[in-house]
This record gives sequence, structure tokens and C-alpha cells, in this order.
Amino acid sequence: MDSIDQLLAELQTEYKEVQPQQQQSKSATAKSFIPPSPKSASLIDNLLAEVQADFAEQDAAIELKRQQELEQERIRQEQLKAKRVEVLKVQAKEWLVKLDPLSSEGLWFERFAESYSSKLEAAIEYLRSNE
Repeated sequence: MDSIDQLLAELQTEYKEVQPQQQQSKSATAKSFIPPSPKSASLIDNLLAEVQADFAEQDAAIELKRQQELEQERIRQEQLKAKRVEVLKVQAKEWLVKLDPLSSEGLWFERFAESYSSKLEAAIEYLRSNE
């Protein structure tokens, strides 16, 4: 029986030596499948938040640039309109000077100008409509 006890003791020691090695390899395999820790998750969240903030900033910059371009275009259009009105004003003054008030065109214009505050304003409108 002594030999049986001795064999049993040897098997137990071998089993105990093999078992920790298997547990270590299992735990190493298990560690590779463990999800990231909360600390690394918060880092990922922070990175995502930074990327989102960067995109939002870029979008805001693009929108601001677009608004500025629209405003510049509106100002340019107003300037063109003002120049056009000045040119028409000069042309209307010249036209009024050349207009014979007793001609058929002069008599027609007198009737046309009655609905305007001034003959110059009427002449500007008349020339604008004839462009």
C-alpha cells in the first residue's frame, strides 16, 4: 500500500504543477477577450468628443465664411444698383434738357410725370423702362 500511496502523492503533485500552468494560459487567453477598462473607454470618449468638436468648429467656420461671402455679394449688388441709379440720373437730366416740352413726346411726358414727385424721378423711371 505504501507504493500506492507514494504513486498517489506523485500524481497529486504533478496535477498541482500542471493545473497552475493551465490556469495561467487560460487567464492569458481570457485577458485578451476582456473589454477595455473604463479608463480607456473614457479616453476613447474624450477623443470622440474632440473629433466632434473639431468637425463642429470646421462647420461653423465654413458657415461663417459663406455668410460673409453672401454679405459681400449683397453689398456689391447694392453698390452696382447705386451706380446704375447715378448713371440713370445723369442720363435723365440730359434727356430732360434736350426734351422739347411742346413736342408730342414732351406733352406725353408732362402727363406721365404727373404721377411722380419730380420730373427727374419720372425721367429716370422712363429711361429705366426703355432699357
